[in-house]
Amino acid sequence: MNLARKAYALSIVPIISIVLALLSGAILIILSSPASQGQFDLLLPIKAYEALLEGATGINFLDIDDNAAALAISLVPSSQALTNTLVAAGPLVLTGLAVGVGFKAGLFNIGGTGQVLVGGFFAALVGSLVAQQPPLIAVPVAVLAGALGGALYGFIPGALKAFTGAHEVVVTIMLNSLAAFAIVGLVNDIFKITGPSFARTGDVGNAALPILFGRDGNLGIFIAFAMVPIAYFLIYRTTLGFEIRTVGANPSAARYAGMSPRRLIILTMSLCGLFAGLAGAIEILSLGYYPAVFGTTIGFAGITVALLGRSHPVGIALAALLLGGMRAGAPAMQIEADIPIEIIDVIQGLILLFLAAEVVIRRAFRIRAGKGTPDELQDELQTVSRSYGEGSA
Repeated sequence: MNLARKAYALSIVPIISIVLALLSGAILIILSSPASQGQFDLLLPIKAYEALLEGATGINFLDIDDNAAALAISLVPSSQALTNTLVAAGPLVLTGLAVGVGFKAGLFNIGGTGQVLVGGFFAALVGSLVAQQPPLIAVPVAVLAGALGGALYGFIPGALKAFTGAHEVVVTIMLNSLAAFAIVGLVNDIFKITGPSFARTGDVGNAALPILFGRDGNLGIFIAFAMVPIAYFLIYRTTLGFEIRTVGANPSAARYAGMSPRRLIILTMSLCGLFAGLAGAIEILSLGYYPAVFGTTIGFAGITVALLGRSHPVGIALAALLLGGMRAGAPAMQIEADIPIEIIDVIQGLILLFLAAEVVIRRAFRIRAGKGTPDELQDELQTVSRSYGEGSA
């Protein structure tokens, strides 16, 4: 019963936020239907969401007939559609952890994008150097390089926060832009290879992540989801995790207990960067090279994933699967319902908006936090809105 209550307390607001976002998205689809259908189509959201579900899972409700056998067949998920969802969800798991672990220490790591780019760039450079080595050597080395690159880039705002009090939000936003522009220049002017019609680094060769199932189900999926139990064990079953959560709850009490908030800030931000760097490594080692123009939104999407998952590793994995499914199903929705795939970004933003309005949602739906509310329900958005400058020495 306690487990059921905890699950309810953790999930009720995220579930309502998702439903409200989908309903709001449906209204937007109806309002935009004259542009694609020539008239207002009240049933267009149903068609769009059915196509979205089909693209994400392979389940098709449109062709179900009265035959029970046909019904059973139509409800069997498509392995390739599920593979596409897992491929999209893998990096989101890691960027969600990059934000969620920071929340545990009272830090808002908005620098996931920069850490993803640096991690991917390090993985590409090292991968090209070990491209001719056996895959058993090349792949781990390139993946490790990406993780270390992201950790290094996370170390910078952590150190500045710990020793100067510089707010991590401001620093990481600037570091995002620095990473984007610096890497474009490096690829264009220093690491560009001759031959391709566009600027990019050399092929990673044997360092490319091997395909394990489906058309593109590579090793990166297993790496990403393997981080979930590791992160859970670290945060909830180790002394370090206890110290991180203590510093996030009360830095002064942590210092009084003999902990070092400065050390933990640096360590936590480096750990966040490591997760994001792993996401970048998976993206680039799946592609095979680093293009000079590499745009990705998985860093910022990690914020939604972390908030939707309540900063809990398991919740983050589930949230990543949801958003990954939306991204995987978006092309099918565009083809079958003529809905631009950008609507997924709108729905994702709406989910974040409703999560931010948790107090309003709880009052509107008369949801009580109650006694014994789990730690994960401590509003992470307080970390977003308040400064953590006090007591970081």
